[in-house]
Amino acid sequence: MDDNYYMKAALQEAQKAFDEDEIPVGAVVVVGERIVARAHNMTQRLNDVTAHAEMQALTMASAQGGKYLPEATLYVTLEPCVMCAGALAWAQIGRIVYGAHDAQRGYGIIENCISSRSLSLLHPKTVVVGGVMEQECAGLLKEFFGKKR
Repeated sequence: MDDNYYMKAALQEAQKAFDEDEIPVGAVVVVGERIVARAHNMTQRLNDVTAHAEMQALTMASAQGGKYLPEATLYVTLEPCVMCAGALAWAQIGRIVYGAHDAQRGYGIIENCISSRSLSLLHPKTVVVGGVMEQECAGLLKEFFGKKR
């Protein structure tokens, strides 16, 4: 099992969000080779601006293994926003793998503006891999927003 395998699981979650008229972002948390949490955006359903896929997945994963997740990998279809990056830092997530880049609201935009290399929105030991299945992840988002216009 590789990054594409788990990103496909995150894409399945994103499709659920799409089908529920939520912004189609999906996430899974993996420990070892086992998916321990699956989630998708639920901001409309829960009427909660913090109900991002990453936040939902972190909550589920933490309920099983404690609040710190240094051995876990988060697979998410869209680059995490600043809020989610902060939560991932507090969770000390070991690895983040995301699909589509978010040029408007992704945490990377803010990190690029930080002048000191000693500051980061993520935990210093977190490894980040971006662009996994980027076309598929971005395609679902483009389709969703295309229907909204």
